[in-house]
Amino acid sequence: MAMGDPRATSIMDFVQRYRDYEGRRDLTHELIKDLMIYAEQVESTSRVENGRLIQQLREATMDLEDATKSRRQLQHRLQDLEERIGYVSLDNSNPKNRNPYVLVLIDGDGLIFRQQFMQQGFEGGRRAAIELVKAITTDPLINADEAQIFVRINANLSGLKRALKRDGSLTTEDDLYDFVAGFNQASYFDFVDVGTEKEIAIHKLKDTALFHIENSSCKQIIMGISHDPAYGPILDEIIRGDINKQERIKVLEGCPTVRAVVAIGTEIVRFQDVFRSDKLTDRRTVSSHSVHSVQSGSSISTSTSGLPNISYATVTQKASPPPQITLPIPLAPKTTNSSLRVVKQPPKPAWNPGPRGLDAPIPLNSVALETIKKRKDNNKLCNNHFLRGPCAKGDECCFVHDYAPNKDEKNAIAFLARLNPCTNGQDCDVDNCIYGHHCPSVVNGICTHPFCKFRPEEHPPGTKLRNTKI
Repeated sequence: MAMGDPRATSIMDFVQRYRDYEGRRDLTHELIKDLMIYAEQVESTSRVENGRLIQQLREATMDLEDATKSRRQLQHRLQDLEERIGYVSLDNSNPKNRNPYVLVLIDGDGLIFRQQFMQQGFEGGRRAAIELVKAITTDPLINADEAQIFVRINANLSGLKRALKRDGSLTTEDDLYDFVAGFNQASYFDFVDVGTEKEIAIHKLKDTALFHIENSSCKQIIMGISHDPAYGPILDEIIRGDINKQERIKVLEGCPTVRAVVAIGTEIVRFQDVFRSDKLTDRRTVSSHSVHSVQSGSSISTSTSGLPNISYATVTQKASPPPQITLPIPLAPKTTNSSLRVVKQPPKPAWNPGPRGLDAPIPLNSVALETIKKRKDNNKLCNNHFLRGPCAKGDECCFVHDYAPNKDEKNAIAFLARLNPCTNGQDCDVDNCIYGHHCPSVVNGICTHPFCKFRPEEHPPGTKLRNTKI
């Protein structure tokens, strides 16, 4: 039988071929089965991941909607605030630009107009107001450009009148009232009589300054308070550490500014052509002392029974021309009557620093002084505890209390404490004040302290200063 003849094929060939087919079919089934299992796993995983992504999408959508809503609300609020700020800025800027002013507050009992104004009465007051405006507008430290000037002076007119009369600054008592009337002719200028209570004048000035310092239209406040240490705490209360307020306040100086005011750190201006720089004095007392000294020195008499009265007049009349006698002739000891007494005037100090006078001298032991000076930092002895004691700070004080200094060491502590100027200077009325009221380091006309803290006027006239920065 030929090769391609179907009859020549054995049945076994079909069996073999069927078996081959079954093998391939099983492989196909396994493949399909594996594919279905894999597809189910992928579908399950995808279904879980899809659910998670759908949840995240929902949350993100909600967050976006909330953020969009919040952003819109913030935009509306921002617009409202910007509009309000614009209105506030407009409200604040307009008064500054339209109605700026400078306020001058003066304690008239201590800051005194120059005598040339006072003695001219009404016309002097009018001229004083004009000169005051000129001084304010031309001073480089005062920002008064296009600003209205308001001046208020508080004083006890009755007391001021008597003080000016004693000083010789008034010809008649009516001159002061005429001066005030002339001064008050200027617009926004008020010279006010506040009566005899000094506290009233101080509180009125403080309250006025506190009110105006909060007004943005008030460009400057000039305070004539240099003479009184009571204004130091008041200045501090007004400023309260605010640099802007401190820059807007100036102290107007007449007589030298007391330390309590200087310590605040405000700038000081001086109108020397308007206000006097010295304090009022009782010139009648000075005059009467001078007359008394001349009279007592020009006539010395005795009352012995046998001798005539001897004076400058009788001596110069009876003495022969050469030599000319210009002093009274002393009596011989044997003819001197016991009733003749020479009254010695108490020696006057070579220099009087002010109302408080010179501090009492302190005897010093150089060894004790060096011992105290060697103590440094927290090992220093507490001045208040050992000189006035006990220290009010107690355990909170950073200096030494548990020490028993001897007398020489206490004197050394007192001397070192005096090297620090008292804040009230010569106006200090504390009897046991431990600080210095004038420089204690002056020797033979030279201030020997290289870092002296006292002002030049707190040294005797003509003192050479080693510290050139004071």
